[in-house]
Amino acid sequence: MNENPGAAVPSGTEADPAVLSDAAARLNAEFGPAVDAATVDRILDGSLAHLTAIGLPTDRLPALAERFARERLTAMARTAGRGALSGPTVLFVCTQNAGRSQMALGFFTSMAGQQAAAWSCGSAPSAAIHPLVIKAMAERGVDIADEFPKPWSDELMRAADVVIDMGCGDDNPIIGGHRFEQWPLPDPAGGGIEEIRAIRDDIEQRVRRLVANLGLAA
Repeated sequence: MNENPGAAVPSGTEADPAVLSDAAARLNAEFGPAVDAATVDRILDGSLAHLTAIGLPTDRLPALAERFARERLTAMARTAGRGALSGPTVLFVCTQNAGRSQMALGFFTSMAGQQAAAWSCGSAPSAAIHPLVIKAMAERGVDIADEFPKPWSDELMRAADVVIDMGCGDDNPIIGGHRFEQWPLPDPAGGGIEEIRAIRDDIEQRVRRLVANLGLAA
């Protein structure tokens, strides 16, 4: 996933230029010491373009693009040795980034807290997280309602110490030199709540073991 430095914000997004300009200013203020302004602008524009292509709600695009750009810039700074992140970084990858990887991210963040950083992405992200997945996670006290599907990002892949493949198989562009695990799990898409609960419980146990193996206190 590589953007052209001069990539323009796609037409039809209805994104207010002033809102995007404010987002760019915030990101430049946050990452300026580690990332130059042109790169910040390129990452923000590229993030908006990719989320637009997925079909995320138009009214949320500027805010979500800023969040996605912030994740990518954080990863980029870490890879360059200029980031503030401490502890291991984990990337959960599945196909739609609407079920398995979102549940894993929710559990990992809940268990590891500030001891580590984690992200999620998908090979073919959908436009929204499955509502029953959100419901099943809420039953465990983990709120993922504000999360959103995201595509693969070179920055996230390169910054991750651990990459967990949850169903992408051979489509997953794993970068060598990182710890890589495969968690063969069924896709919750189209499943009922009981099926999704079973997948959720499996993921919870796997994440708990991962947190322990990384030496983090759950």
